[in-house]
Amino acid sequence: MASATSLLHNRNLLLFLGARFCSAMALMMLSVAVGWQVYGLTHSAFALGMVGLAQFLPAFLLSLPGGLAADRFDRRVVLLSSFAVEIVVAGSLFALALRPSPSAVWIFAVIAFIGVGRAFMAPANGSMLPFLVPPPQFARAVAWNSTAFQTATIAGPALGGILYALGPDFVYGTATGLMVLGFSFIVGLRGRWRVPNKSSGWGGLLEGVRFVFAKKAILGAVSLDLFAVLFGGATALLPIYARDILHTGPWGLGILRSSPAIGAAIVALWLAHFPIRSRAGHRMFACVALFGVCTVVFALSRSFWLSLAALVALGAVDMVSVVVRGTLVQVSTPDEMRGRVSAVNMLFIGASNELGEFESGLTAAWLGTVPATVLGGVGTLVVVLLWWRWFPTLRRADRLEDAVE
Repeated sequence: MASATSLLHNRNLLLFLGARFCSAMALMMLSVAVGWQVYGLTHSAFALGMVGLAQFLPAFLLSLPGGLAADRFDRRVVLLSSFAVEIVVAGSLFALALRPSPSAVWIFAVIAFIGVGRAFMAPANGSMLPFLVPPPQFARAVAWNSTAFQTATIAGPALGGILYALGPDFVYGTATGLMVLGFSFIVGLRGRWRVPNKSSGWGGLLEGVRFVFAKKAILGAVSLDLFAVLFGGATALLPIYARDILHTGPWGLGILRSSPAIGAAIVALWLAHFPIRSRAGHRMFACVALFGVCTVVFALSRSFWLSLAALVALGAVDMVSVVVRGTLVQVSTPDEMRGRVSAVNMLFIGASNELGEFESGLTAAWLGTVPATVLGGVGTLVVVLLWWRWFPTLRRADRLEDAVE
């Protein structure tokens, strides 16, 4: 316990976690408001899928340049630039909300810049954490970082759903203020945030990709997350579940969006105090399989409280996978490549989240909301079985402190 809480006396780490919290909370609030607003304007599952696609495409195109920027330039400056983009996004959504009847097309155009900001923010975030704590404390720092993120993911959607009752402009205005606060925390960081690196051009851009594909355990971990969440993610369909299946309002949507983060935050706090000491690979596979089971339970539920419980459990098991993957990637990556490897990791995660939202919206438009979600959960279980066979190195991963091949 003392070892875990001692990290919170680290000034730079506290500022970093504060910025992480503000950014995540603002983005979660935006996700609830945008989802409810777009579905209210269009009543279309496909339009909800487009919300994810609009954010995924720019992030997909710019993630590798974002990783190279994090390795070549001052990571603090890269983070500040990314926060500035997100401030403009939230402010633009606030301005659109003041119009009598905003077009969903304009909302898609604005939220595309969330993907632009995240393409540079995520690699800088991921590559800065190892500079904030000594190596023996890194797994705990990953857990604290995840705790800050998941706490924001609990509070953000809930607050967004409550504020939406006053109007979307209240949500977007509050999100703008949180982004400004996060920007000020990054300004306060002190230290060395740049590693000597002369990589440039296509060769430098692709070094992170080559590194990940050469490390089979890392490739297995990030691709397992990609395909499991791509098929099993039902986040994009939550406005439909809230409005049409569970018959609740924007407050209910906010609680549903917060539920996975409640489970994730509990597990993240546990892992901050009691890190995984052995059989990390086996635990990751088991938890991703449970993720698929929880998705099926949620899909078939007609009870708000059972749906809530399924989402809490889903978030809890997913957090184990997040900590295992994040730690394996960072402890196996040299300092001069952390930005680019974090970019590749972010590319896989972004593809699983935003592209998964598009896939969910598309299949729901074709098959119906419930069959599409059930199919996604079953698809996750199939992925687990295949990856168990194809990536024995990941399956045999034991201690998180050890680099993997």
